[in-house]
Amino acid sequence: MIELIDVNYRVAEYAILIGINLKIHKGECILLAGESGSGKTTLTKLINGLIPHFYSNGLLGGGVFVQGVLVAETEMYKLAEKIGSVFQNPKSQFFYTDSSAEIAFGLENRGVPPEKIRQRIVTTANELGIENLLGRNIFKLSGGEKQIIALASAYAAEPEIYVLDEPSSNLDNASVERLKELLHYIKAQGKTVIIAEHRLNYLRSAMDRVVYLKDGRIMQEFTAAQFLALSERERISMGLRTLKETRITIPECTAVKGELCIERIISRYTKQEISFGASAGDVIGIVGRNGAGKTTLCKIICGLLKEQSGTVSYQGKKLTRRQRQRLCAMVMQDVNHQLFTDSVVDECELAAPDASKEKIDKLLQGSDLLPYKEVHPAVLSGGQRQRLAVCQTVLSGKKVVIFDEPTSGLDYTHMMQTGEIIQKLSHEGYIVLVITHDYEFLNLVCHSVIQLGGQGAVKGGMQSEEEMEEKEKKLV
Repeated sequence: MIELIDVNYRVAEYAILIGINLKIHKGECILLAGESGSGKTTLTKLINGLIPHFYSNGLLGGGVFVQGVLVAETEMYKLAEKIGSVFQNPKSQFFYTDSSAEIAFGLENRGVPPEKIRQRIVTTANELGIENLLGRNIFKLSGGEKQIIALASAYAAEPEIYVLDEPSSNLDNASVERLKELLHYIKAQGKTVIIAEHRLNYLRSAMDRVVYLKDGRIMQEFTAAQFLALSERERISMGLRTLKETRITIPECTAVKGELCIERIISRYTKQEISFGASAGDVIGIVGRNGAGKTTLCKIICGLLKEQSGTVSYQGKKLTRRQRQRLCAMVMQDVNHQLFTDSVVDECELAAPDASKEKIDKLLQGSDLLPYKEVHPAVLSGGQRQRLAVCQTVLSGKKVVIFDEPTSGLDYTHMMQTGEIIQKLSHEGYIVLVITHDYEFLNLVCHSVIQLGGQGAVKGGMQSEEEMEEKEKKLV
């Protein structure tokens, strides 16, 4: 059993968790739900011992017990034998560049014989369906593939408790289905699972209880049946994402036209020829399985990677990589790569040195970041850092804006705010490309869709004016 008794956690003057009392029984699957910054990730770090053993800068009160031992007084290596963790940013937990070695890492640390380690890697790959990811360079994997390797590393160690922080955030639909099957499989083994998650629909049949947090407090606990019975109005008022399965249809179209023209682009990674066009005001979604080349394509468009062949043109002029860099801005999947300064406001001023204080404050206010104006970005939650990167991009003023998984780690409220920002860019004549696995968001903001991973890129049918007006009403 896991038990938290009168737990309070504070960093500097910020109260992160307040008066937490929670019991989790063996074999339960517990969903930690709540808006971005509500304390979900911090709660997972208390359970797996990262607080206070790794993050020691905060003030912790109360007690956290796992299987009868006090976490704060237990060595991390002993906790790691009981608890397998998958972090919100999987790169932060990697120790090797080779995927197979990474899966083996936890077993090696426990002194498991090499032959048994090799057997366990094969078994893990078979049960997770990831044979194609073995022996790969981790830094050449997509964000979703990295997340799968992190999950495989935890699974291979056969822990009694799984602590998963946004495990589906970078996964395509097929991988989410595999994750759902895995959760049922480990539940059937009597394992305990704690999941902090915004993407809720795949957990409908797996969760036993839901713990809803707000502003660092447990506001309410639900059985699975009670949670699934929430009305749409109640769910939205709680800032939670849809509980329903969301699908899109992508009609085939091969036309290449518009101000921005991508013509027969081939990258050395995907070997797939891609062509499409975009005009001012277009918001185009880019979807496809993990590793299909979505991020690679967009890095080519904005000049961060070199194409093997093909051209990128804007207003009839073929662009060099340097010219593309001046034209395009990108919000990366791992936003930590583009946060450099000591405060939120400094990040904004770095992106737009000439921007007025009023303009920056207004944008931060609209993203619920104004109270954190002087805070170091490292203190922010994953969702808050994501919103900060969006603010930076908007301030840059570049005419083509690319978002790579912009709703990763975002709750319903902040998903809608990100949608409003994209809608505003569209109205002001920007071209917006959105890489995403988030079909709820895709249906909300995008006018057309490109599918990668088949015989080529397909630009989906443009929506009617009536459909676009209906979206704007939702965003407003």
